[in-house]
Amino acid sequence: QVQLVESGGGLVQPGGSLRLSCAASASMFNINGMGWYRQAPGKERELVATITRGGSTMYADSVKGRFTISSGNAKNTVYLQMNSLKPEDTAVYFCNANANVGKGQLNYWGQGTQVTVSS
Repeated sequence: QVQLVESGGGLVQPGGSLRLSCAASASMFNINGMGWYRQAPGKERELVATITRGGSTMYADSVKGRFTISSGNAKNTVYLQMNSLKPEDTAVYFCNANANVGKGQLNYWGQGTQVTVSS
């Protein structure tokens, strides 16, 4: 069973920065990739960024050039460096891990961390 622990959310002014962290209980061998999603009030959850075990990254158009996803050496941790934050970035941010379970694979989710961008 995979457990995810998130941290780093908070209140920041427009143009500021935050760094989100997520640690998974599974080993590098179990996890295929990790990512960050976000959900604003009244809106659907959307993909923000992903990183594979091999290090390939992908970003939503809305955050390209501002956000950077990275992983630790063990590949069971993931970070999201958020720069030049805008009010429209305000949302609950969720960590995701895709892990091998038995003969298949499953997606696991963190509890979410609130990011609020406001003056």
